[in-house]
Amino acid sequence: MDAPRWLRTGLSLALLAGVFAAVLALAGRARLERADFVFNNGSEPQTLDPAAVTGVPEGRVVRSIFEGLIVQHPETLAPLPGMAESWTISDDGLVYTFRIREGAKWTNGDAITAHDFTYSFERLLHPETAAEYSYQLWYAKGAKAYSTELDDDGEPIPDFDTTVGIRATDELTLEIELEAPTPFFLDLVAFYSLYPVNRRNIEEARERWPDDWRIEWVRPENIVTNGPYKIAYRRVNDRIRLEKNEGYWDADNVAFETIDILAVEQYTTMLNMYLTGEAHWIDRVATNVVPRMIVREDFDPTPYLGSYFYRVNVTREPMNDARVRRALSLTIPRKAICEKIMKAGQLPAYGVVPPGIPGYAGIPAGKEDPELARALLAEAGYGPGGKPFPTIEIHYNTAEAHRDIALAVADVWQRELGVNAKLLNQEWKVYLDTQTNILYDVSRSSWIGDYGDPNTFLDLWVTGGDNNRTGWGDPRYDQLIADAARELDYEKRMELMLAAETLAMEELPVLPVYYYTTQNVVSPRLGGWFNNTQDVHFPKFWYWMDDAELATKRAAQQAASIEGNATEIIEASGPSAGLYSPAARLERGE
Repeated sequence: MDAPRWLRTGLSLALLAGVFAAVLALAGRARLERADFVFNNGSEPQTLDPAAVTGVPEGRVVRSIFEGLIVQHPETLAPLPGMAESWTISDDGLVYTFRIREGAKWTNGDAITAHDFTYSFERLLHPETAAEYSYQLWYAKGAKAYSTELDDDGEPIPDFDTTVGIRATDELTLEIELEAPTPFFLDLVAFYSLYPVNRRNIEEARERWPDDWRIEWVRPENIVTNGPYKIAYRRVNDRIRLEKNEGYWDADNVAFETIDILAVEQYTTMLNMYLTGEAHWIDRVATNVVPRMIVREDFDPTPYLGSYFYRVNVTREPMNDARVRRALSLTIPRKAICEKIMKAGQLPAYGVVPPGIPGYAGIPAGKEDPELARALLAEAGYGPGGKPFPTIEIHYNTAEAHRDIALAVADVWQRELGVNAKLLNQEWKVYLDTQTNILYDVSRSSWIGDYGDPNTFLDLWVTGGDNNRTGWGDPRYDQLIADAARELDYEKRMELMLAAETLAMEELPVLPVYYYTTQNVVSPRLGGWFNNTQDVHFPKFWYWMDDAELATKRAAQQAASIEGNATEIIEASGPSAGLYSPAARLERGE
């Protein structure tokens, strides 16, 4: 679909710098039949194994080619039938029973059964898989013990079939018994780590490629999937071509026959591709063009459950001293980063849980204090009259904004604290390996909520957690998270969560920077695509609007804009105008 003329106007000629180079690069690629829809993923996915995926780029592909027990509504994220056509929850909230969809098939023709889920869940929990998200299933009875209680050979001591509360009661019925009521369990079930994999696919790969089966089974020519799309082919560092899975249970309602997923990291290149119609959706733009993009209907930044922060390797000196970590945190120029670098309504962060979760107070806004930071460093033995502070590295993955933020942080640490910080940039796969193995000083990171509960941000930091990646742990913190998991009273549970976050922000294994807003630029004609609190999107719902539907959408948006402007005027003219001004509301995170 060609980009309409209005998409190519409204930006200065400077914004189009580099278009010619981008077109030449595209022309140099082998000629491909144009896909029905093209979006940029930002990075080359590290793996397509649902049990091994941890990043946003990988998750987008996995959501396209696999499907779990349930899917989520593209706007509200409410649970909808997926591989399970229905489910029930016991009165005490402990037992979930899923009825698997009869007639659903894998792309190799195998029938999908409840046993596929018991196999996949056991695989997720088994220590051999080394799944960083195995803890997402620890809410099931006996699941944590199966993952963590091991014999001398590293094999689980508990027997899965008899001790873990996950069982297939017949070919099409899956029963999951929980340790305690878990209000967000259906959200977890919708998460990609709990997607099923085809047992025959993996076992044949293990037999054929005993040393490299983990790599081989996910190759396009080998992988067996069950989602709305399947992989037609893949060019590393170029694109993944998806084609509609005609055997998918809901194939009649899947509109696009083909989708291309690009792996372009450069902001200017991806924007040029969008403006010239080579892509229909990109998920970020260079910060210097945000002010010019903000007036366009295809760019609508909205808050969502995401936090940007720096992980700290607390196993290395001097980062093993909480006073040092606090000094570094007290000088991060959060407001300047939000306003001068990001420019899309991001809010300075002083905690790891973003605002917007009902009933959760969160860490209040703070302020930077260089004077206190210098005193803390002196107390820790660094600075004038003490030992010199060693040079440290700020580690980040390839992206212009990450570099700009790292430069700003390094500059202020040098000016205010005399701390020399060098920048270490790595491409996505190497960056993940470095962070996973805790081979850094300070590492750029972020977390997007997997579900709408503080737990998705806070259970990251339990001692030894696979996604912790800082070396930090505190038994007091672990106990608070465990107590919150057992607490049935919602208000008390939120209080325990806040106590845990408060403790983490005293110890600071991570240094918060800002709370996210989306930066999607997406064709207004794309239907089935919505802003939502997790910024997750599902290709099975996408389609091109006709002119009438697009006109209706634009009229509704215009009416909402007029109503919103009128409300702002009324609020700004009242006796409490200062409280309700746009600036004040932004400051409060509204």
